[in-house]
Amino acid sequence: MAQKQETIGIGRRKTAVSSVRMRKGTGIIDVNGRSFEEYFPLQLQRDLILAPLSKFSSPAAIDLIVRVKGGGIEAQATATRLGISRAIVQEQEEVRGDLKTLGFLTRDPRKKERKKYGRKGARKRFQFSKR
Repeated sequence: MAQKQETIGIGRRKTAVSSVRMRKGTGIIDVNGRSFEEYFPLQLQRDLILAPLSKFSSPAAIDLIVRVKGGGIEAQATATRLGISRAIVQEQEEVRGDLKTLGFLTRDPRKKERKKYGRKGARKRFQFSKR
């Protein structure tokens, strides 16, 4: 039995980690065992995720298997977009520059700052009383 060739891209955003397996197929997108439309209900999120695919290859000819965990739904969507972009670059190295100028290969480094001791939060202090 011949193994299907697939490329894997991993994307991260805040605490969300998304692993994307991309292979030739019929346009089926599976996210954590659920359908794409069910997992990402907003059209805005679906457009954000499929932006690199629609620009550089046809989404109807590619199957995606996405495993995503951690973070919120918006961070998961951005992490998935980065994973798809990295998988596309593995297949077609010549589109790397175009993806980079569109900002699809940029990993957003912002994370939640840790709480410090002697304070209420990361930066907030307890109320000061002069007397």
